[in-house]
Amino acid sequence: MNFNSFEFLVFLPIVFVLYWFVFQKREWQNLLIVTASYVFYGWWNWRFLFLIIFTSLCSFYSGVLIELFEGQKRRQRMVCAVNLIVNFLILGVFKYYNFFADSLAQLFWHVFHYQLDWVTLNVILPVGISFYTFQALSYTIDVYRKDVPVTKNIVEFCAFISFFPQLVAGPIERAKNLLPQFQRDRHFDYELAVDGCRQMLWGFFKKVVIADRCAANLNPLWDSYADYSGISLWGLALLFTFQIYCDFSGYSDIAIGCARLFGIRLLSNFNYPYLSRSIPEFWRRWHISLMTWFRDYVYIPLGGGRCAQWKVIRNTFIVFGVSGLWHGANWTFVCWGLYHGTLIVLYKLLHINTKDKDILAAGRLLPSLKDLFRVAVTFGLAVVGWVIFRAEDISQAWDFVSRMFLTAFDDFNFRLGSTNTFIAILLLMIVEYLQRNKVHVLQFPDNRVFRCSSVRYSLYACIGLLMFFYAGEVQTFIYFQF
Repeated sequence: MNFNSFEFLVFLPIVFVLYWFVFQKREWQNLLIVTASYVFYGWWNWRFLFLIIFTSLCSFYSGVLIELFEGQKRRQRMVCAVNLIVNFLILGVFKYYNFFADSLAQLFWHVFHYQLDWVTLNVILPVGISFYTFQALSYTIDVYRKDVPVTKNIVEFCAFISFFPQLVAGPIERAKNLLPQFQRDRHFDYELAVDGCRQMLWGFFKKVVIADRCAANLNPLWDSYADYSGISLWGLALLFTFQIYCDFSGYSDIAIGCARLFGIRLLSNFNYPYLSRSIPEFWRRWHISLMTWFRDYVYIPLGGGRCAQWKVIRNTFIVFGVSGLWHGANWTFVCWGLYHGTLIVLYKLLHINTKDKDILAAGRLLPSLKDLFRVAVTFGLAVVGWVIFRAEDISQAWDFVSRMFLTAFDDFNFRLGSTNTFIAILLLMIVEYLQRNKVHVLQFPDNRVFRCSSVRYSLYACIGLLMFFYAGEVQTFIYFQF
């Protein structure tokens, strides 16, 4: 079920009313969440429910066995390892089997001129499998490390794994944040719910007004990119840069806002990444839940940054290579990850300042020229990376990027996008800059103007009108394929 579908507009109010006015006890609310989440997920294909239920049961009983084998480290390690292997095998078969089989066959053909007759699988990639698998595995690892206590309530655990707002495209939650919220009583919080509605509205604005319009302009033209000049190719790249940001961060805003309607607080997944002053800062602000997952469960166990420099470089490439592969079964994703890994290594080797954690131009209206330059460079590097991410294969990525820099910069093709699309993008960046110290854009400053309800509702009406006028063909959220 898509957030931007008629079915969801019917589904959400029904679940909300049942949750707060019918099933008021915690146990019944959790059971409703599990049921509603399975309906939400099974709306695409009910067969996928067997996978998420199996993953949930594996991780739940792994935690129980780890507690049962308290003091027997070897057995605990074995239980944790078996659960990891089983879940990674499921993920590998459904997402990567054909990719690696085809890649190995091509390698043998090019090197040995021998055709391997592999058996490929005709399977559909289950929606959100990368997200809920990582969420389930983090619980098992945390229980093994004694970072979280074992839960004995399977309904609470299934609610944690399958909570429908963040089920198919994150944020990837941790047990220590989300699971305790299903283990305590929840009471309706009007202010939290209203703030959630505002965040959902802004998420829908980014999806409908910007992401979908960028996609409508970009998709018909991408395959004919060779017909355009260098500046036009930068225009195409910019369209995808804002499409993927507004699509994915829009989903995260809707998910986080929707969760707040049910008294649940999800972790932030984006923090205005296009205002970053370095690539390392960009990755502290982009898809935060995934990158912190890789940091805690891959980078730090490998030694993190507290080891010899060559090991730090190795760890960085491993994390970004694997994170690229996590996004999809295509070498372009791996190259995109390694591209960013290379940039981060260069930042380290050149001792460029990467410790920026404060807000851009904190306490000032405008950034310094130095910060403005750093933001522009970081943004440009990110744009090049998104071309690699969007390309069909490595040769197309190389050709596209080469043409961006080497072909003439005259004759901008205005068919690349309507003026309204670029105006909406400019409006987005201005508003995000002005609200850069807020959790989300529609978290209003506490002043006399925004305390006036007529001003707030007028703003909501304007956003609604923009969504109405910009609305076109409904586009599926990009990260559903991951």
